[in-house]
Amino acid sequence: MTSKHLSLNNIKIDDPFWNGVCELVRTEVIPYQYEALHDRVEGAEKSYCIENFRKAGAVTAALRRGETVPVYPVDKWQYTDDNCDENAFHGWVFQDSDAYKWLEAVGYSLMNHPDAALERKAKEVVATICAAQLENGYLDTLYIINDRSRIFTNLRDFHELYCFGHLVEGAISFFRATGDRRLLDAACRFADLICETFGEGKKRGYGGHEIAEMALVKLYEETGEKRYLDLAAFFVNERGQRPYYFDAEHGVTSKGEAYHYNQAHRPVRQQNEAVGHAVRGVYLYSGMADVARYTEDNELYQSCQKLWDNIENKKLYITGGIGATVDGEAFSFNYDLPNDLAYSETCASIGLIFFARRMAELNATARFGDVAERALYNTVLSGMGEDGKSFFYVNPLEVNPEASHKDSRKFHIKPVRQKWFACACCPPNLARLISSLGEYAFAENEDTFFIHQYLGARVNTRFGEVRVQSDYIENGTVTVSAENPVNLALRIPSWCSNFTISAPYKVKDGYAYVESVTTVSVQFDCEPKLVRCSNRVRANVGKAAVTMGPLVYCAESVDNGDNLQMLILDRDTEFERDGEYLIVDGWRETPQDSLYFHDTEIQKIPCKIKLHPYYRWGNRGENEMQVYLRVQ
Repeated sequence: MTSKHLSLNNIKIDDPFWNGVCELVRTEVIPYQYEALHDRVEGAEKSYCIENFRKAGAVTAALRRGETVPVYPVDKWQYTDDNCDENAFHGWVFQDSDAYKWLEAVGYSLMNHPDAALERKAKEVVATICAAQLENGYLDTLYIINDRSRIFTNLRDFHELYCFGHLVEGAISFFRATGDRRLLDAACRFADLICETFGEGKKRGYGGHEIAEMALVKLYEETGEKRYLDLAAFFVNERGQRPYYFDAEHGVTSKGEAYHYNQAHRPVRQQNEAVGHAVRGVYLYSGMADVARYTEDNELYQSCQKLWDNIENKKLYITGGIGATVDGEAFSFNYDLPNDLAYSETCASIGLIFFARRMAELNATARFGDVAERALYNTVLSGMGEDGKSFFYVNPLEVNPEASHKDSRKFHIKPVRQKWFACACCPPNLARLISSLGEYAFAENEDTFFIHQYLGARVNTRFGEVRVQSDYIENGTVTVSAENPVNLALRIPSWCSNFTISAPYKVKDGYAYVESVTTVSVQFDCEPKLVRCSNRVRANVGKAAVTMGPLVYCAESVDNGDNLQMLILDRDTEFERDGEYLIVDGWRETPQDSLYFHDTEIQKIPCKIKLHPYYRWGNRGENEMQVYLRVQ
């Protein structure tokens, strides 16, 4: 049963759990990121983002005056004060996208919280961006500043189409919030240039880092211009075809093995395992689902289903994280889910939520909402500090700070959140997702209102206003009241063994369907549980994680002392709740200084183990953390 998510203009979130998070993003994260993009955060890595747009604007103005402008090399992924001219582009090749994601978050925020001062700042950023656009519509500061002759010559590595995708999404959000068309018009001009450049009988290329596919579909939805949908379908269908476009682009001949990283090793309809860079992967799969929906391409949908199955059943951390290895920020092989080496990039879980929403809209099956929920409440929230000014790029399930500092294999594991990153994709991605949360919670079709995520909210639907009151995280209760009788589809979360619904219902694919009601109450039994994973996952044999509802819990040494590996959970424990904490019976092994000893010498001392939600770890200074603990 297909459905479509509702626009944020129709949703007002009022939720005891999410109100504080959304307000933190609005009042702290968005303003902080504005300062970071302008390189005004003391002690943080420089962004260069707005500076690049200003440089590009100066180049564009000079070109219009007929002046000759300098040319600089376009030959690396990151440009720093040490490796390039001071007047050249600085930062990573995809630096433009940070501003676009920030503007997207601003647009979503303004829809629910008008803010004249924030809107004024955003419009200044928009003006700076638009001033950089070339007369033919091209807009990417790396090439505008450094070398216009190299435009669209290295799609594999240099992220023009990726930046374009974020431009589109930021422009649509900002236009919907403010009615200001400048950025949307700029995005359409760039899209028109791309349509003129790529497609049948033209360049047969596609982006090395996907997102243009789903952005073009969104632009089609906004404008009704079918050429944008057609180009999205072309990019999807052309990827991985032989001869490999990336071979031709770089003057090589290969068998495509290197293109697993870009999901371009074979045509997408022949792919059944999620491989390569995890963010790129789920962005592609999201675009595939979009194209499948609008072109009614069942074969493409089945390819999406196979890729989803592989992720969910063989490559997904219990926290909703994906991308197990630092090598290529990539999916690893099946069942390879190390805890202390996990990459689990924040952006990857955000992209997984994008994919999940699209799959749920194509086919309302609870598994999609279950995975999105697990990613949202754990890895995504973990990516942002409680101060709104510090962030995790990587979200491991086990941290030993000494190893993070001394072991090069674990340098990517940070025991505390960082102020900013030179490669700062995750912070603005967080801001835009949380600011648009309602779009991932509710959907509708001709006769049914779907609740995929249990956020408290007032929602304007085609059936009239629907009010969702939610105490879902605290005790699993939800009440839905409607202005007019409405058919409801309520996701039954996979973590819930028992539930009650106050009206008659039928269950299909994990949703409870309730017909023609104005009020219905739901109680999901929300009890702590020990959860094991497959014994094919070598890292977790003999271990279990503790969950309650959608939340995964972890132990930190600030609560339990050092050497968390010595803790053992009692399998038959009775859980105690102490505020946000769960208290669990168990044992602590006594330290053994001898490197080897007889098994009979192991001593265990009974203890209470204190666990709290994973998303809150790392807010109390540098300390050990562990999700999976041994069980006896």
